[in-house]
Amino acid sequence: MNKLILIVLSLLFSSKAFMQTKTYKYLALGDSYTIGESVPVSKNFPNQTAALLKKANIAFDEPTIIAKTGWTTDELQEQLSRTRLAGPFDFVTLLIGVNNQYRGRSADEYAKQFEELLQQAIGYAGGKANHVIVLSIPDWGVTPFAEGRDKKQIAKEIDLYNSINERISKQYKVHYINITPFTREAANDKTLVAKDGLHPSAKDYARWAEKVKEEMMKIL
Repeated sequence: MNKLILIVLSLLFSSKAFMQTKTYKYLALGDSYTIGESVPVSKNFPNQTAALLKKANIAFDEPTIIAKTGWTTDELQEQLSRTRLAGPFDFVTLLIGVNNQYRGRSADEYAKQFEELLQQAIGYAGGKANHVIVLSIPDWGVTPFAEGRDKKQIAKEIDLYNSINERISKQYKVHYINITPFTREAANDKTLVAKDGLHPSAKDYARWAEKVKEEMMKIL
């Protein structure tokens, strides 16, 4: 009997050890807000998220980031059509749309292309919608870069785009994180803005990363 108990305990501990050695794969899709324009690579939100999870003793590969400053939804789509990704990924984040708004592109076009991108993101997650996290679009209208522009109109358009990506996210039952209120605090706190006067600082990305980490921990 004692020998049987020892065998069972051994199997339990070895199983637990095996589980702890799994290394998770994370794909981040987006634009300048995903690569972390004007902050060190280690301080963008995908890398800060992975670092937080590693501190929690969860093994994560370095995030795979498909993003570029200035990309619109269709430009991200084009890049993905030319990129072979070694999936599936355990987690996928998607944050895209600010450049559609900046260029004055239509909300209907954004809705169509965002939905297509979200479908791709779910595919990259092995079809697991609950392993996909969408982040809302930041409000750049509160930054020094927007000085002299119609900030109320920018905020109105950002809110419209976010209402679209939130609605579609709920439709597909993916996780949704509204980080826009964080970015609007930059109106009174310039430490939340990077040195370029437009993008978020590492300090603000840290708050996004904490929210993403919390969602990933719930999934795990």
